[in-house]
Amino acid sequence: MKSKVLVVFILASLAVLGPAGAASAQEQVKDQASHEYVVRAITLAVTVQDSKGRFVNNLVEKNFTIYENNKKKPLTYFMHDFGSPLSLTVLLDVSGSMALDNKLAECKAALRHLATKLLRPRDEIALLIFADGQVEVAARHATDKSEFLRVLDKTEAYGQTALNDAVGVSPEFATRARNEKRALLLLTDGIDNDSASTPEEALEVARRVDVPIYTIGYKIPLSEQMLKAHKRSSTLTAAGIVETLDTFSRATGGKAYFLNAPADLASVVQEIKNEQSHQYVIGYTSYQDTADLYRWIRVTTPNYKHKVRTRQGY
Repeated sequence: MKSKVLVVFILASLAVLGPAGAASAQEQVKDQASHEYVVRAITLAVTVQDSKGRFVNNLVEKNFTIYENNKKKPLTYFMHDFGSPLSLTVLLDVSGSMALDNKLAECKAALRHLATKLLRPRDEIALLIFADGQVEVAARHATDKSEFLRVLDKTEAYGQTALNDAVGVSPEFATRARNEKRALLLLTDGIDNDSASTPEEALEVARRVDVPIYTIGYKIPLSEQMLKAHKRSSTLTAAGIVETLDTFSRATGGKAYFLNAPADLASVVQEIKNEQSHQYVIGYTSYQDTADLYRWIRVTTPNYKHKVRTRQGY
C-alpha cells in the first residue's frame, strides 16, 4: 500500500520551526551574559567550476572558506569522493496539464534512462509525485531501481497542481536518504493552480535543509492563451514561472533548466547526475544568537575564476 505525505500548511511550519530549523535538532546553551544561543552543525553541498564550466576536482579542505553573515567559520567536515554513492529524490508533477503536449510521457522516458543507464548500482533513487494538493511517496529510496520503474510506468496525469506546497515538504523527505550526496530533482511545467502557500513560503521551509533542488521546467506555456485554461491567479505568467523555479534552485544550491525538446531533457538529466557526482560536501558549526533571523552563507576558494555554488543560507 502506498504511503502518503500530506501537504502541510507552510505558514504553520514557519511558526513551529523558526528560521534556524527544528528545535529537536538543536542544542541550546547560554553564555555568561545570559544570551541564548543555538549550536548547530551545518552541512553544505558545494559545486565548483572553472571559467569554462568544467568541474574542479582537485581542491582540498584548506582551499575552502565559509562565511556566515560575513563572518568566517572554520571547516569541521570535508568530503569529496567522485565514487561515493548518490541519493536522488525525484519530485514529478503529474497534474492534468502535464498530460498536454506529451510532457509527462517524455519526462518519464528521461527518468527511465536515468534509473537504468546513468545511476550506478550503489546509487539510490526515490519517486515523489504530486497533484491535487498532496505529495505521494510512490517509491522510497532504494538501490534496487525496479520499484521506481514499476511505479513510474503506471503513473498517469490527473488533477490540479500544488507546486509550491510540494516544494515546501519534499526536501525534508530527501534528507532521509542514506548517502551524504543528495539532491532533489523537480520536473514540472510550472503551472500552480492549487497551492495553499506562496513561492516565498515554500522556499522558506525548503532551504532549511541541505538538499539542492535541480529544477527542469519542461514545456512551460509561453502564451497567455495557453495559460488561461489552467491559471487560478492573474499573477501566473510564463516569466513568473521561470522566476519561481529559478529561485527554488539558486537559493538551495541547485540549478534550473528550461527545456522544450525530449533530446534536451535526456541531456540535462545526465548533466545533473554528473554534477552531483562532482560535488564537495563540507560543514561547519554555527553558534547562533536566537535573536538572529536569516543567515546568509558564502563559500569561496583562492581562485577568483572559480564559480562556487551552494545554498544561499537558511
